[in-house]
Amino acid sequence: MHSAGVARNGPELALEGSRMVARKWFAVVPLTASMLVAPIPAALAQVPVDLELVLAVDVSGSINDEDAALQRGGYARAVTDKRVIEAIQAGTLGRIAVTYVEWADDQLQRTVVDWRVVDGPATAKAFSKALAGGPTVTEARTSISALIDHCLGLFADNGFDGTRQVIDISGDGENNVGRPVTLARDDAIRAGVTINGLPILRAGLLPWAEDRDRRRHLDVYYQDNVIGGPGAFVVVVKDAHGFADAIIAKLLKEIAALPELMP
Repeated sequence: MHSAGVARNGPELALEGSRMVARKWFAVVPLTASMLVAPIPAALAQVPVDLELVLAVDVSGSINDEDAALQRGGYARAVTDKRVIEAIQAGTLGRIAVTYVEWADDQLQRTVVDWRVVDGPATAKAFSKALAGGPTVTEARTSISALIDHCLGLFADNGFDGTRQVIDISGDGENNVGRPVTLARDDAIRAGVTINGLPILRAGLLPWAEDRDRRRHLDVYYQDNVIGGPGAFVVVVKDAHGFADAIIAKLLKEIAALPELMP
């Protein structure tokens, strides 16, 4: 028995079929379109490098404009030094990622040069040139612990995947604000990050001559409280004229990471 209704011929059946397909298609399209325009999480391209290196430079109250310029100039010269470039190119990948940060108290950590690749004379020169830009901002106190905490965050999602991660701290005083520096150091070590130190000892390099005795032992303070991780070391600055040479020596150790070079 056939149900009551108007008989439909072939063309009408075909038209009805096409309408059914169209209804199904339009039901699907909104979902598909929303999928196309919705944000799709994509993994950031992580550029492999031999080393991710934070150059962290003290600009606390004991550092005057001349001293700040001396530090920047020393790093600018060191990065472009032929021996440093050769050490970079001798690495497995032949490139490192570097950023330059100035720091003082627990509120001041300022990136002067953001992360970039150094893999030869041209990129080293570009990094050195970038260091010349911008004024130096200072604060009175010194928080090495806040600096370390800040630097750990710089490694996250920076676009690089380094075989090693190193924080290179230069400074002329002890931690005097913020949490204990040893707690920050230990957190960095647990995160797989190495901290190296460049303590500035000679009082004549800096304005606070009355602190000369304390500064004379700053290398011991850095050794006991600041540095840590695989191959961590201290390179001491004792003379203004030897500042750039001390930085070069430190960079060569950090880049090459040769155990026999470590004290």
